[in-house]
Amino acid sequence: MKSFFKPLLIAGVLATAGVSAFSQAPGMGSGAGPMMHDGMGHQGMHKMDPARMQARMERRQAALKAALKLTPAQEGAWTTFTAAIKPPADRAAKRPDFEALSKLPTPERIDKMKAQHAQHVNETTAVMEKRGEATKAFYAVLTPEQQKVFDAAAARHPGPGGRMGGPRDGKGPAR
Repeated sequence: MKSFFKPLLIAGVLATAGVSAFSQAPGMGSGAGPMMHDGMGHQGMHKMDPARMQARMERRQAALKAALKLTPAQEGAWTTFTAAIKPPADRAAKRPDFEALSKLPTPERIDKMKAQHAQHVNETTAVMEKRGEATKAFYAVLTPEQQKVFDAAAARHPGPGGRMGGPRDGKGPAR
C-alpha cells in the first residue's frame, strides 16, 4: 500500500509546482528580469496634452487675477510673476531614452541613471528657487487683503497629478 501512495504524493507535489509556475506575474518567466517593464515603458505613463495643461493654467491664472482685483500699478508685477512660473517648454525633450538605457550593461546603466537623476534634481531645484523668488516678489506688492486671497488660492492649488493641496471645497478661484 505504501508504494501506491508514494507516486501519488510525488505527482501531487509536481502538479502543485507546475500550477505555481504558471501563476507567476506576467513576464516574470519570460526572462525579462526584475528591472524590466515587460513592454510597459515609461513613455505612456502620465501623459497629458500640453495644450490642455496650458489652457487649464491660463484659466486658473485668469481666475486668480480676477479674484485679486489688481491695480494698474500691480500689472507689471503680475506679468513678471506669471512669466516666471510658466513651465519649461522643453520638458518632454528631457525625458530619459529608456530604449538606449536598456541596451547598456547594468553598471553603466546605473551610473547613467544616477547622473540623469542628479541633473534632474539640480534643474528642478533651480526652477523651484526661481518660482519661489518670483512668488515672493509678487506677494510683496499685494495689499494685505490681496495676500489673503492669494494665500487661499495657493493652499488649494494641487500638486503633481492633483494629489496634494488644500481643501477642495469649491471655494476660491477656479482651477
